[in-house]
Formats: sequence, structure tokens, C-alpha cells
Amino acid sequence: MGDLRCARDVEFDSDDPEVNGGEAGSGGTIPLSRSPSASGRQLTYCPSTSSAYGGTMSDVPFGFGPHDPDNEEPDDRNRGDSSDGGSGGGAGFSGGAGSFPGFGGMPGPGGMPGSGGMPNFDISALGQMLTQLGQALSHSSSGESGPVNYDLAKQLAHQQLQTNKHTERPTQQQTKAIEDGIQLAELWLDPTTAFPTGTHVVRSWSARDWVDNTLPTWKRLCDPVAERVSEAWLEALPDEAKQAAGPIVSMLGQMGGLTFGSQLGNGLAQLGGEVLTSTDVGLPLGPDGTAALLPANIERFGEGLDRPASEVTVFLAAREAAHHRLFSHVPWLRQRLLATVEEYARGIHVDTSALEDLASKVDPSDPNSMQELMNSGMLEPRTTDEQQAALTRLETLLALVEGWVDVVVADAVGERLPGADALSETVRRRRATGGPAEQTFATLVGLQLRPRRLRAAASLWRLLTERYGVTSRDRIWDHPDLLPDGSDLDEPLDFADRWGQSHEDLDDPIAAIRRAEAAEQAGQSGSEDSADEERGEDDDR
Repeated sequence: MGDLRCARDVEFDSDDPEVNGGEAGSGGTIPLSRSPSASGRQLTYCPSTSSAYGGTMSDVPFGFGPHDPDNEEPDDRNRGDSSDGGSGGGAGFSGGAGSFPGFGGMPGPGGMPGSGGMPNFDISALGQMLTQLGQALSHSSSGESGPVNYDLAKQLAHQQLQTNKHTERPTQQQTKAIEDGIQLAELWLDPTTAFPTGTHVVRSWSARDWVDNTLPTWKRLCDPVAERVSEAWLEALPDEAKQAAGPIVSMLGQMGGLTFGSQLGNGLAQLGGEVLTSTDVGLPLGPDGTAALLPANIERFGEGLDRPASEVTVFLAAREAAHHRLFSHVPWLRQRLLATVEEYARGIHVDTSALEDLASKVDPSDPNSMQELMNSGMLEPRTTDEQQAALTRLETLLALVEGWVDVVVADAVGERLPGADALSETVRRRRATGGPAEQTFATLVGLQLRPRRLRAAASLWRLLTERYGVTSRDRIWDHPDLLPDGSDLDEPLDFADRWGQSHEDLDDPIAAIRRAEAAEQAGQSGSEDSADEERGEDDDR
């Protein structure tokens, strides 16, 4: 048997936000690749990240891999086109620009031996390929119900992490450093926030641990999106087609669950190799009260920062502990974030007119016409007004969370860690420019999870802290109606003035009632005076 390896020579999309314009990362899911061996060509398969859920269109057409002469045997280069019939190395159902979440790739062969023949084709390679494909498809009947096959997602994530060599287990020394870092950070945070500690358990996770412990929250995030995508495609079918498709709807549901599971597994593997803490993407993905850091990822993160490893660990521990204080003592916050994602998902729909227009423009004689049309963005989902409103609220709420954490952590570590300012700026830039974690989240859930107004939110929290103190500032989290909205981030001084008045009312409700009664009486008195003046004018006439 030939060696099993990922198709590293097949370029999909760059993970560099400057290359992709801040969009999601690499494309294709579970591609089949050719791997030369002593016995001839071997068809091998390995999981790879996909580009759906808002990712960019892969350069590889559906079901095919790019021609790479460097991967061919010398004799193969002189055989002509007839020997290339079985060179499929594509990603199966590859995701397109703006493609719907979950349809980014199904495990499957990118191409089969063509009619031109393959003189050196090894039949054992075909058997190996079909065996692997059958193992993947067997998950569709594993008994798990729901729009996403999470068993497959978990297995693929583990395999991908193994392939990417993200298998480091935390050492005892790293675990001790994280425990000490959290303990120290909690002491420093006490005077900078009114919220007590929200950490009950401290954990040092590997990338695999992160996948296993965050999967329950991903279910809550992905289920609404997957369900809505499936419903949208069915709703787009004509009535006659719905009736004809009745017997196979359940099978399509299983295949959809397999597709979503493949997409999620590859995305989780990408995230698992990048995230630094359990709250790194701005959401509480891990178990309640569990502060977790990933030492292997932190070590890679700190390589180019020119700061001691202990300083980087304590800084990230402070951010993790601050997040847990907020999420633990603001009970509505977690639910509000997840509900906003669900609200966004409800607006997903399929534009059948775009499909019809696309079909009319495809030139069957030109193999590149489909690729060109897909790259044109004709199938990009149109964001509805309701979705845009939900996205704006989500971005504002995330910015408020991250801005609050920035201010609290800066006050806690600013005078204690020499590199605190540089580390804060590094983390801020990492979030603002859309690092791999944010790109992959966009791939998984279908929206950009980026606090675009993080600096404005941090400035507002800083202003409130300086004017009213820590306790008054943190009372804004008592109820969602008290939080600033997007317009308040534009005019922080106006919000601060209003909060000062509201804060006085909260501290002295009796005085607030008296002021309200006085204002009401003044209004009534003004009305009576106006009525008297009108009656006097009538008497004069």
C-alpha cells in the first residue's frame, strides 16, 4: 500500500486574511489525492478543511483536482490526456463563494478512472478508496438523529488534528503554570470588577480536549443553521418535485447530516489548532465555570512576541478568568448570544432564480464556465434585513464583551506585566483582522464572528469606569435593556450622561419616583395654565 498523506500539493484557499480578504480559510473537505509509491499510483483520502459557511470559492472545480505535473511519474507526463482520466483529486461537493453553511464538502471521490484508461492503475488503491468512503458513509446510518452527524464530526476532527500534528498533551509543568496563572489572575482581577470569580475548575487542554469539551455548545450553534438550510432547500422545490422526492427525503436528511458533520469536523480541527483559551472566540464554548488554556497553542502564539512564556500565560489566564466572571454572573448573556445566532439562521433562504440564471449561463462545451460563474458570486446568499439586524446586534454584543474584558484585564495587569500593552494590542489585532479562528467560525456557522467595534466599546467602558467607578459600570450588565447599542458606541458621552442619571435612580428609587411625580405635575400645571390662557382669550373676544 502507498503512503497515506494529505494533498498538501493541492492549493485551495489561503488562510492568510490578506490573501482572502478576511474571508474563511482553505477549501475542500475530505479530498482524494494521488500519492506516488513504488507500486504505482495510489488513491488516498484525508480530511481537509472546507470553504462553506461563508468561505471563498475553491480554485478546484467540483470533483476534480488541479493538474500538477510535479506529482506525476516521468512516464506519465508523456502519455497525453488519455492517462489522466483517473486523476481526480478534488473535494467532492466543494463549497462555493458564499455557499450555504454545511454544503462545503461531502466525503467522496473527486474522480474515477476515466474512459481513457489508466495502464498503471492499481486495483488495490480503488479498493482502499472505496473502503474509506464506505466507512465515512456508514456514519449516515449510525443511529444519530438530527441535522448534523456529530459522531462523524468528532472523528474527523480527531483525525485532522493527528494529521496536522496537533497532538501535544499538556505536561505537568505546563498544567502547573496554567493553574498558577489563573490563581494569580483572579487575585489581580478582584479590585477591577464587581463580579466575583466565575472559575470553579482549571484545566490544561490539548487540541483534542478542546474539541471534546466544546462540542455540546457547537451543537447549539450549528443545529439551527443546519436545520434552516435543509428546510430552505426543500421550500425552494416546486410542489411536484416535493411530492416526487417524498420517498428519498429521509435519505437526503442523512446525507445532509453527513455533509454537515464533515464540515464541522474539519472546522473544529482548524480551530483546535489555533484557539488559546476556551473563550477565545468570544463565546463561552466550554463547560460552565471551567477555565481552560491550551499550552501548545499558547507556545506557538508566543514565539514571535519576544515576551517570557510565563508572562504570556498569565496575561491569557487573566482574559480567560475575566470572561468567566462575566458569563457566570450575567446569566442572560450566554443565552442572548446563542439566541442571536439562531435568529440569524432563521433568515437563511435559497434563491431559486439565481440557480435558474446560473443554469442558463453554463456552457456545456466549456469546462471552465461553471467555475467562472461560481466565482462570480451569483449563488452567494443574500442577507435579509432581519439577518443584518441580528448580525449587527451580535457584533455589538461581542464588542461589548471583548471591550469590557480589555478594560478589566488592562486595569488588573497593566502595572504588573511589563508587556501588557503589547500583548493587549496583539490580541486586539488578532481579533480585528480576523485570524484563523474567526475565519473558521464563519465557515461553521455562516456569519462573521468579529467584534468590529471593539475599540469603540473599550473606550466606552473606560469612560464609564473613570466617571462612575467599577461597581456602577458593572451594573449595566444587570439587564440587556441597559446595555449600549450601536448608536451609543458612536456617541459614548451621551450614553455616559444618560447612565449617570439612570445610576442615581437605581441608587435612590424613592428620589427617582419623586422626580417623576414632579415632572408629571409640572406637565399637568403647564397644561392647566395653557387652558386658562385660552379661556381668557375667549372672554376678551
